Amino acid sequence: MLTSKKWLSQYLDLSDITPEVLADKLTTAGNEVEGLEKMAQGSNLIIGKVLECSDHPDSDHLHVCKVDLGDKVDTIVCGAPNVAAGQKVIVALPGAKLPGGEIKNGVIRGVESNGMICSLLELGVDAKQLSEESKNGIEVLGDDAVVGDRDPLHYLGLDDTLLDVGLTPNRNDCLASWALAKEVGAILHREVQLPECEGAANIGVPTKLKVSSETSKCPIFLGKVIGSVTIKPSPKWMQELLHAAGVKSINNVVDISNFVMLETGQPTHFYDAAKMHQEIIVKDGFDTTYTALDGVDYKIEPEDIMITTQGNPVGIAGIMGGDDSKIDEQTKGIIIEVATFNYVQVRNTARRLNITSDAAVRNAKEIEPMAVYKAMDRCVQLLIEYADASLIEETAQYGTNNYVPAEFTVNTDSINHLLGTDFSEDEIMTELKWLDLKPEKAGNDIKVSIPSYRTDLKIEADIAEEVIRLIGYDRLPSTLPTMSMTVGALDNRQAMRRRIRSMYVNMGLNETETYTLVSQKHLDHAILPITPAVELASPMSEDRKYIRSSILPSMLDAAAYNNNRSIKDLAFFEISNVYAKDVVEERLALVLNGLMHKSRWQKMSVPADFYTIKGLIETMLSQLGYEGSRVSIKENKLDTTHFHPYRSACIYIGKELFGIFGQIHPQMAKDFDVPKELVMFEGKLDVLLNNKPSKVKYTPISKYPAVTRDLAFVVKEDVKVADIVEAIRKCGRQIIKGIEVFDVYTGEHVEKGFKSIALSINFQSDEKTLTDGEINSVHEKILAALKAELDAILRG
Repeated sequence: MLTSKKWLSQYLDLSDITPEVLADKLTTAGNEVEGLEKMAQGSNLIIGKVLECSDHPDSDHLHVCKVDLGDKVDTIVCGAPNVAAGQKVIVALPGAKLPGGEIKNGVIRGVESNGMICSLLELGVDAKQLSEESKNGIEVLGDDAVVGDRDPLHYLGLDDTLLDVGLTPNRNDCLASWALAKEVGAILHREVQLPECEGAANIGVPTKLKVSSETSKCPIFLGKVIGSVTIKPSPKWMQELLHAAGVKSINNVVDISNFVMLETGQPTHFYDAAKMHQEIIVKDGFDTTYTALDGVDYKIEPEDIMITTQGNPVGIAGIMGGDDSKIDEQTKGIIIEVATFNYVQVRNTARRLNITSDAAVRNAKEIEPMAVYKAMDRCVQLLIEYADASLIEETAQYGTNNYVPAEFTVNTDSINHLLGTDFSEDEIMTELKWLDLKPEKAGNDIKVSIPSYRTDLKIEADIAEEVIRLIGYDRLPSTLPTMSMTVGALDNRQAMRRRIRSMYVNMGLNETETYTLVSQKHLDHAILPITPAVELASPMSEDRKYIRSSILPSMLDAAAYNNNRSIKDLAFFEISNVYAKDVVEERLALVLNGLMHKSRWQKMSVPADFYTIKGLIETMLSQLGYEGSRVSIKENKLDTTHFHPYRSACIYIGKELFGIFGQIHPQMAKDFDVPKELVMFEGKLDVLLNNKPSKVKYTPISKYPAVTRDLAFVVKEDVKVADIVEAIRKCGRQIIKGIEVFDVYTGEHVEKGFKSIALSINFQSDEKTLTDGEINSVHEKILAALKAELDAILRG
């Protein structure tokens, strides 16, 4: 919420309060002021009049000006293209400090210059609030400017400080300056005087205007015909206040609409009566394109609320009016619209259309029930005073808000119990009075009546919160919490998570933290997804609409980001939760690309491929106590949409699927803009927790010699190497210490449909030196087992 000290000063006396103190008081009371900014800055300024203006003798764009400063005439060199004799201007005298630096006397191309004629940009005024003319030249003041006046910022209405108040979600009321003024009055214990306008709209001759709604999303709609208005500039004070709120002044009628919205928090809309018909209906169900006031064509969906006349849309309800009914210089009469719309629908429409108008911001939140009547009264009052409004008709109304002020009782002891304080009843009554809650004693209780604009106050706990934030949190007694003594220790999940992180960091991988909120695309490409997906009720954008059910799609975004910045060697891991409705799973994911390790000096490199990621997973499982027959790797038949069908595999702990790893599918690589050689893995850490690990035991190195024998077998191409290794291991688990495949060959000398597998088998005993007979016995068993189980033939 953007407001200013001058705006708040309309309603209560702040003459002895600096902007800094005001910001501190608001922040302490829970309304954090996120920024203070002067509308314009500059010391040692004065209003002058240009008496003479001639071209500089040594420049094609500079001018030499004689400027009357009231008590003297000085020469100033000015480069602005619009400077001319007879103008009243802002002059920064030597020694003036501006946002761009200090002004000093000088000589510019041989001509003495004693100061600077200023533009508003040079005084630090926000460029967004300035016209092109003001941006490109000095500011020319009106004829009423007094030469010699030492406070030109006051003359311009720029002697104000802006306060950017960050409101909490429950304080939508403070989007209205009237309510914010009430808040400041309660904090400072000062009387607040709001404009007297109640009942101002209860005038007019009988009207032919009819207003109605054909959707439940518009429960109340007020319309009023003002038959005659005069379009002219707004009064200076109104322009200044709108400027302070970041709203550009257009004309008196449009400005009144914006001003009333900022005062009451209720958006209003004025239509040119000549461009409208005498019946206005609120509808939904449109599927069309509509051109709004900003000139942009918006795609309207059936759920969007539209204002219509004769069946044609004239505005997007609660968000923005149409280009075909706007107020312009030819407008003679207007129709005022003040209505309440379903704020959830307004928020959804505004987000989808990417419209962040002031009206949309307010209508997207719950507005106080009486705001429609306050806004209508204030509009009529200001239009009569500043737009010569006449030929006024009665207010046409559809629906009602059925508003009844909320009343309930609170108890001093209960409030103190909730807060842990010892406030007296008089203290609490005083604060409730300043909050406009009209407190009355009712026996041992206090009866409060909630004003319409405080829709956030519903129960006793809300009143307790109001009391403590106004009296001050420093009144809370300092106490130490009572806590039971516990021994700090990691549970199994925490310990496993820490070990995995430590392992992979030591192996040279980098840990990532990617977004938990994802788009529909990420949901569609989830690995081992859990369902149903959790959709946010009010997402920030379509890219952050769902809570993810898989980690890998988010990590692929990180891989693409790095790859597009010429970082080709990637080694990432992430441990994170994924979610579905009523389901939470902890997952581990790996992404590798390029080279895992390389040394140009040693001419050595380790590619990040299928076997590398397989080794990383197996090493992790081994160190956690999952290895041998408990871990099995099988052909991937579960997901060949995201993984390459012939270069990926599933890994199981016992009979339970742990995860899928392998090379990315080429189509998925294209969709995520990552290299098609990238390999990845996603697994369920809960599977490890559900299976008890084996104890990792220390085994001393055997002191007896080892014997290595190399064997080559010819087998059918569909025989798996893992089956060969397992068959060999079963023949002599006590003395077979290692099996390494060092060659797989197909081609010449090997029959078509077959392949040659060459292995090294390491024989060693922990108890004695093996004899040839013992080794040969196992050797014969191996040959027989492979022949019987896999039809393997020893290659000659």
